[in-house]
Amino acid sequence: MVTVYGMKSSGNCYKVQLLLEQLQSPYRWIDIDSANGETRTPQFLAKNANGKVPLLELDDGRRLSESNAILNFLAEGTPYLPGDVWLRAQVLQWMFFEQYSHEPYVAVARFICRWLPADHARRADLPRLIERGAQALDVMEKHLVGRDFFVGDDYTIADIALFAYTHCAADGGFDLAAYPAICAWLARVQARPRFVRMQG
Repeated sequence: MVTVYGMKSSGNCYKVQLLLEQLQSPYRWIDIDSANGETRTPQFLAKNANGKVPLLELDDGRRLSESNAILNFLAEGTPYLPGDVWLRAQVLQWMFFEQYSHEPYVAVARFICRWLPADHARRADLPRLIERGAQALDVMEKHLVGRDFFVGDDYTIADIALFAYTHCAADGGFDLAAYPAICAWLARVQARPRFVRMQG
């Protein structure tokens, strides 16, 4: 059984939870409140010097951080990660896109809107974050026209990675009604077997 250190309201942690639930893999979840500094304690930094969740810990003590690396590890040998080298590369392409072009804007806007006070200086960043996040959503919208999922014909960890922060993008001020293909894709993901909702 693997152990996951995570925060249930974090999209990056939710990715790992969703895949584990859909794989029906047994796991132990340890709540870590990163919003209140629990990833910066000496005890946690001894496990992950980068001080972030999620963190996956195997029974033998090995640890893996970075949400999309964890998804790749857990999905190996399952239908969620294609065996075909070209399809696998496309899955990675979309996961890199999620971390570089999507999450830094969509997730950060959500964090500012949900967790920072109304007079916080970082709220001045919101117009730029909304603009850049909308660019990522535009790329996704165009790609999803005429497609059920991001890669090939099947639901993969590319969909899980992108679903995590897209489905709650409204928390950060994004209007998903402007993206009908994305909305239809979100509904397809939510209809998958053993789907679980993000908590918090």
